[in-house]
Amino acid sequence: MEHGKLIHELGIDNDSLLFNRDDGFYTSGMFYTRRYAVQDSSKVTMFGWRIGQELYTASDIKLPPEKIGPPDHPYAAWLFGGIFKEIHRNDGSHSRLGLDFGCLGLCAGGEWTQDTLHAILNQPMPQGWSKQVRNEFGVVLHADVAPIRWTPIPSLDITPSMKGRFGNIYTDVAGDVTIRAGRLNILPYQPALHGFLRMEARAVAYNATLQGGYFSNGNPYTVEPKRAVGEIEAGMAWIGASYALKASIVRRSNEIRDLSNSIGAQNFVRLQIVYMP
Repeated sequence: MEHGKLIHELGIDNDSLLFNRDDGFYTSGMFYTRRYAVQDSSKVTMFGWRIGQELYTASDIKLPPEKIGPPDHPYAAWLFGGIFKEIHRNDGSHSRLGLDFGCLGLCAGGEWTQDTLHAILNQPMPQGWSKQVRNEFGVVLHADVAPIRWTPIPSLDITPSMKGRFGNIYTDVAGDVTIRAGRLNILPYQPALHGFLRMEARAVAYNATLQGGYFSNGNPYTVEPKRAVGEIEAGMAWIGASYALKASIVRRSNEIRDLSNSIGAQNFVRLQIVYMP
């Protein structure tokens, strides 16, 4: 990696990419991240900012408002922007710290985004945004620390990490293990081609997309979160000189306390496209 490298990253999460025309729960996420990376002899330090929007709906977007209620997922949108700093070391360890600011509710523009995308893609239109959670300004502090990277053989590594978010939109902690196999990179955005498997266990204290904003009231309805949530992600990553692509499928366990696991669990596709001019 050159000194002072600029990196653009576009991220997309969407369950419709699995050809599911009902959508539901975490139905879409769109993110843009801009990083500036500086490398010395022992590490890469990155500073940057990001913007994003997450959309959450009931289990079936074709349900009319009068048929939507507990224990189904409330309609919710979270629109945010934030700043962060990352340090990636030559031993494979890393640390990240960031702060996001945004808006939950009608002000996040979820209805407009989903209606527009579904009109373009000729998909069923969502019916329940009139029952979305109420507006609330949000602040979320987030951190991620990976203290060690194990390399049993040159083409295989294992990296455990701890993550946490604290704020009035999300408050949770998670343990994470990522296993990679193939042509590996130690520092980010070095040339690589590998498959990966990530497993996460998360303890949830607050989730405003289910419970409404911490300080809001008058929500049409809210539901209680499950306190333990699991996630598994499997995919491939390719990193070239100026471009990179990561594609994966994520399986997330049920997040709603009173909803059955057979209904609440979901799958979605995660894509990341990177440009490094």
